[in-house]
Amino acid sequence: MAVTLSESAAKHVANFLARRGKGVGVRLGVKTSGCSGMAYKLEYADQADEADIVFESHGVKVLVDPKSLPYIDGTELDFVREGLNEGFKFNNPNVKDQCGCGESFNV
Repeated sequence: MAVTLSESAAKHVANFLARRGKGVGVRLGVKTSGCSGMAYKLEYADQADEADIVFESHGVKVLVDPKSLPYIDGTELDFVREGLNEGFKFNNPNVKDQCGCGESFNV
């Protein structure tokens, strides 16, 4: 089981944490939401929770709660720039379907 960051995502997170002046990494999870059932949760983490499962990619920690891991196992978080837009992209091999707006998914 693993959740990883692309090199681009790891650089973006590391730069943000350095500018912010605190934080141990990025926390990734899922919540029930949207028209397809689940949505990603992404936030910068100041500390690891006792139950967190910790992965590391390109020197950056990825913290995942145990309940979310089955839905995002194998996911790579990428940071992409497309034209004037930039943001995180979830490459999740478990997704069976997602809504038209791309905000929610099901497995």
